[in-house]
Amino acid sequence: MEYYYKFDFSPELVRLADRVEEKLVPRFAEIDRISKINSQKVHYAFRSCAVSDTHFVGTTGYGYDDRGRTVIDRVYAAAFCAEDALVRHFMLSGTHALTTALFGILRPGDTMLSVAAKPYDTLDKVIGLRPTCGSLAEFGIRYAQVELNEAGRLDFDAIEQALASHPTMVYLQRSRGYAVRPSIFVDEIREVARLVKRVSPESVFFVDNCYGEFVELSEPIETGADLMAGSLIKNPGGSMAECGGYIVGREKLVQRCAYRLTTPGQGKDVGPSLGQNRNLLRGFYFAPSITGNALKTAVFAAALFEEMGFECSPRWNDPRTDIVEQVIFHRPEPLISFCQGIQSGSAIDSFVRPEPWAMPGYTNEVIMAAGAFVQGSSIELSADGPLREPYAAYMQGGIIYDTAQIGILSAAQKLLDDGLVEVRL
Repeated sequence: MEYYYKFDFSPELVRLADRVEEKLVPRFAEIDRISKINSQKVHYAFRSCAVSDTHFVGTTGYGYDDRGRTVIDRVYAAAFCAEDALVRHFMLSGTHALTTALFGILRPGDTMLSVAAKPYDTLDKVIGLRPTCGSLAEFGIRYAQVELNEAGRLDFDAIEQALASHPTMVYLQRSRGYAVRPSIFVDEIREVARLVKRVSPESVFFVDNCYGEFVELSEPIETGADLMAGSLIKNPGGSMAECGGYIVGREKLVQRCAYRLTTPGQGKDVGPSLGQNRNLLRGFYFAPSITGNALKTAVFAAALFEEMGFECSPRWNDPRTDIVEQVIFHRPEPLISFCQGIQSGSAIDSFVRPEPWAMPGYTNEVIMAAGAFVQGSSIELSADGPLREPYAAYMQGGIIYDTAQIGILSAAQKLLDDGLVEVRL
């Protein structure tokens, strides 16, 4: 493996990277196989929905009769095997998409049951776990959660018991967020869906699918989820979407979410595309392949940093269900050094030195490296982590594997230069 000489990585690190990449050939072949099938699935969705270049034309104002907006919804629904979809550039983030769905479905007196312990930090105020103006709790919506078992996985017996209370919504976050638990595989989601349908069939089973799209051969909707949502600046935006989120699932549920996002009675029929249709369609078309590059980046990082003596989750040869790689440091100094190295290896803002700060929506200070063409884009190589035990970096993305390697090696070199690790050959 050769690198452009001006990156100036130590010879020992380059030799280690060569050795690591050699053993990843079978893993990369499996990632390519899944990427190929998912790319063909999306290609078929475009053909079956008769996508045309006329759908690239944007609208303004109310956005009435936006043909591109309509076909984007159809393509997402077809690719994810859903009845309907709501894909909008004016959903501001994954958290906004999730919040839209929560408020679209839940009503005062209802109960939201999270079956994978507490959701991601940015939902604390949305739910009302921390008192906040406008939270679900303020509207009289109750919250309950099922803790994970001792192995950190879903506790199906406890979930079945909790379902006996017939909650309005059963909520599952597929990716680990800032928790140390493993991410949840589609087969596990299928088992939760079976339990919901058997014990509490009137409950809406809602999956936060952020970071998981196109990692496996099927999606949560195909395995029994009623609704799922995610961010367009993660996997499905394919690095082309400049902002946005999506909600897909049963038609009546998606309609309720649309009434929340815009206004009751108008729902999906309004909202100008403002020239974003081309990028949303093109990004979704690229998404399975780019997700494959992000997975290769994560596998390479896991293999490299395990060789350097760090604990990684998933391990390099573990099955994967999302693009997130967790590197655990147990001290703040290597966490900070790692993120600064990722930033220095980026194409954008490589000269910036990230520092921990009080990010809105988070309990602890967070350090975040994100040298991206789209601010906060997690499908582009990024790394972040809260300054709390176990001081883990959560790395994700990499739209081009060959250049994402530079970010990974820059992080490793920064740890070496700071005297926080030694290369083991």
